[in-house]
Amino acid sequence: MTDTFTALVIEDEAGKPKASFKQLTFSDLPDHDVLVEIAFSTLNYKDGLAVSGKSRIARKPPLVGGIDLAGTVVESRSPEWRTGDKVVVNGWGLSETEWGGYSRFQRVKSQWLVRLPDAFSLQDAMAIGTAGYTAALCVDSLVAWGAIQPGGKEVLVTGAAGGVGSTAISLLAKAGYSVTASTGRPETHDYLAGLGASAFIDRASLAEKGAPLQKERWAGAVDSVGSTTLVNVIAQTVYGGAVAACGLAGGA
Repeated sequence: MTDTFTALVIEDEAGKPKASFKQLTFSDLPDHDVLVEIAFSTLNYKDGLAVSGKSRIARKPPLVGGIDLAGTVVESRSPEWRTGDKVVVNGWGLSETEWGGYSRFQRVKSQWLVRLPDAFSLQDAMAIGTAGYTAALCVDSLVAWGAIQPGGKEVLVTGAAGGVGSTAISLLAKAGYSVTASTGRPETHDYLAGLGASAFIDRASLAEKGAPLQKERWAGAVDSVGSTTLVNVIAQTVYGGAVAACGLAGGA
């Protein structure tokens, strides 16, 4: 292995987060029990906030950014993992309080690791990434709640052209649910229709302050926008329906 490697490090500079590429050594990494050679990570909305310094996502600088990673175990002090194992990590405070995936190598805790199924490549895993995982959790929650039915009343997906929204549409449509996509970019309609969206609404129609109770429209919804959009979505959800809210792209 190389003695040094490149990582995107977020530091505190005059009270503000600043990201830059730096050369690290293995002694710089956290003293966790599994060393992973990283093949892929993803760029999430939260990563963008952290790297740009627009929000203090990285709460314990200096640290390496990147909310997830996929790679190969190269050293392990854990009996659960061997050299050569293909693994994925997402969550666990990566890029917030723990060092993340924007590095060629990273040391992580053994309990954070998920073994990569044979059906997926490392690239596949990060093509899905944290956004896809979040979308799957949202859809699973709506199904478990029993609020949505295949072929039944429409399910709304906000932020439809984003990572969470795109994956949610695909999962819902393939399972037989009728999906309405909310987006402010008409040029994405063909793309979203290809994923399975059957109808579209302009995001502006949900962005303005509305009445506390509105006409019932949605059996359920996956919302990654938050703010006034989430308020309106809830107000338009049918009695007994459910909304899986997972983001604040539009603000708190």
